[in-house]
Amino acid sequence: MWRVLRVLGSRGAAAGPPRCVRGVAAPAAAAALRGNWARALSTVTAMPEVNTDSLDEQQVRLLAEMCILIDENDNRVGADTKKNCHLNENIDKGLLHRAFSVFLFNTENKLLLQQRSNAKITFPDCFTNTCCSHPLSHPLELEENDAIGVRRAAQRRMKAELGIPMEQVTPEEIVYLTRIHYKAKSDGIWGEHEIDYILFVQKDVTLNPDPNEIQSYRYVTQKELKQLLDKASRNEVKITPWFKLIAETFLFKWWDNLPNLGKFVDHEKIHRM
Repeated sequence: MWRVLRVLGSRGAAAGPPRCVRGVAAPAAAAALRGNWARALSTVTAMPEVNTDSLDEQQVRLLAEMCILIDENDNRVGADTKKNCHLNENIDKGLLHRAFSVFLFNTENKLLLQQRSNAKITFPDCFTNTCCSHPLSHPLELEENDAIGVRRAAQRRMKAELGIPMEQVTPEEIVYLTRIHYKAKSDGIWGEHEIDYILFVQKDVTLNPDPNEIQSYRYVTQKELKQLLDKASRNEVKITPWFKLIAETFLFKWWDNLPNLGKFVDHEKIHRM
C-alpha cells in the first residue's frame, strides 16, 4: 500500500488529482571540450525571464540553488542556478548539469519508491526512484574523488526529502555504480539535462517525508515494479523519464546482485541514453 502524505498546492490549497503517476578524453582533447563548452555557455548568459508567481513558494526558493555545470564528459565548467539549469530554452542551447539518483533497498530487498509532490516544478506527481536531486556548487559537494561530493549531496537530500536521519546513511555507505546522460522535457518551459550518478544503498531506515517534496511512498518488490512499468507502457500511469530509462536498461540485473554490486561498478563510461 502506498503511504500518502497530505500535499499543499502552490497557493496552499490541497492538491488536486495527480497529473501523472510520473572513455576519458586526453588532456588536450578535454581542454578543447572545455573551450567549446565555455563558448556554448556564453550564448546563454542572457537567461530567459520566466514568471514563477503561480508556482509553490518553497520550490521557487530552491530554484536559487547553484548547480554544477559540466561538459558532456562530466568535466566541471562552472555553476548556475537550478532555475536556469531546468529551463528548456537553456537546455536546447546545451546547458548540462550534474545530478544523482538514489536507489535505497531495505533488508528484505525491497526498493523504496516515491511519488513526487504536486508542488514540484518538474515532473510533479510522477512516481520515481528513492531520491533524485543535484550536488550543489560548494566545496563539500564539488569534491570529485570517488564521487564523494555527490554522495554527500545524496545524504543531504535523503534527509531533506525523506526525513532519513543523516547518521543512518553515511556517504561511505552509498555505492556509486555508474553515470547516465539523458535529456527530457517536463512541459513547455521546464526540463532536465543531466549526467546522473547512479547510487545504491541497502539499509533499513527511518522515514519522515516532507509533503512539499513527496506525496506518497512505498517499498516494492521486483514483481510490483514490473507491474508499474507495464502500466506505464500502456499509458495508464507515468513515471519520471530517468527512472524509466534506468529501470528498463539496468535496474533488475543490479537488483539481482545487491550483495555483489562491485562487478557492475564502472566509473569510466557515461551511458548515453
